[in-house]
Amino acid sequence: MHPNHRPPRTGRKRRTRLRQWIARRRRIALDHMLRGACYGIGTGAIGLAFIWLERLM
Repeated sequence: MHPNHRPPRTGRKRRTRLRQWIARRRRIALDHMLRGACYGIGTGAIGLAFIWLERLM
């Protein structure tokens, strides 16, 4: 066997790699959604606090 010759791919590694890539993308998307929700909650809380303070003054 020639040292530079690679055995033919069976497709199993490709599917495993694809599943890992999808899992990584799913985690990244969920992280972004959670971050966005936290930013939204924080922005809403600050907005409500300012409205409450304006009504007190």
